[in-house]
Amino acid sequence: MAFSVKQIKAKLQEYGVPAENLDAATEYLCSAHKTDLDAIKEERDAYKEDAQKLPGVQAELDQLKAKPDDGYKAKYEKERDDFKAYKAEIEARDALAAKKAAYTEVCKDAGLSDKGVEKALKYADWDGIELDDAGKVKDAKEHIKALKEEWSEHIVSTVTKGANTANPPANNSGAVKTLDEIYKTDENGRFVYDAIQRQEARAQLIAAQQQKG
Repeated sequence: MAFSVKQIKAKLQEYGVPAENLDAATEYLCSAHKTDLDAIKEERDAYKEDAQKLPGVQAELDQLKAKPDDGYKAKYEKERDDFKAYKAEIEARDALAAKKAAYTEVCKDAGLSDKGVEKALKYADWDGIELDDAGKVKDAKEHIKALKEEWSEHIVSTVTKGANTANPPANNSGAVKTLDEIYKTDENGRFVYDAIQRQEARAQLIAAQQQKG
C-alpha cells in the first residue's frame, strides 16, 4: 500500500516528530522507500530476464542431445579393442618366451647337445608345456624322459655306440623320412605323426645315416 507525502507527514506528527523536522523526515522516508522499490524492481527484472532465457537454454540442450557423436563411440570402441588385442599378443609372446627359457633348461638336464636343444625347441609342442608358479616346467622328469627318447641321437655322451647294421630298424613306409618330414605339422600346428611314429621314423633315419658312414 502506497502513502502520499501528506499522509506520511501526518503519521510522523502522530509519532511526535517536531514540526521543524517533518520535511526532512518525510524526504528521508520517501527516499528510502523509493530505494527499496528500485531494488525490488531490479530483482524482478533479473528474474524476468532469466526466465526469458530458459526456453533458449532448453532448446540448446535438446540440440546437444539430438546431435550424433560423429562416430566417436565407434572409434573409441575400436581403439579399445585394438589395444586389448595388442596387449593379448604381447602377453602371449612373453608367455612363449618364458616357456622357451624354462624348456631349454629341461633340454639341457636331459643331456641334449646345443644342436639337440635347437631341434627340440623347434619341434616342441608348446600347448603341452606348462609352467608352475616358479616359472619352471611342470612334470619336468616326464619331459626329460621324453626328450631322451625322442632326441637320443643328440644326447651328449662320452661313450660311442656302434650301429647295429645286422638288424637295422624296419622301414614300414618304404622310404626314410627327413627330420623335417618326421616333424611335419598340419595347418593347426599339430604333428602329422604321433610320438611312436616319430620315434620309429627317427630310428630309421639314424640307422640310414650310420650305414652311410
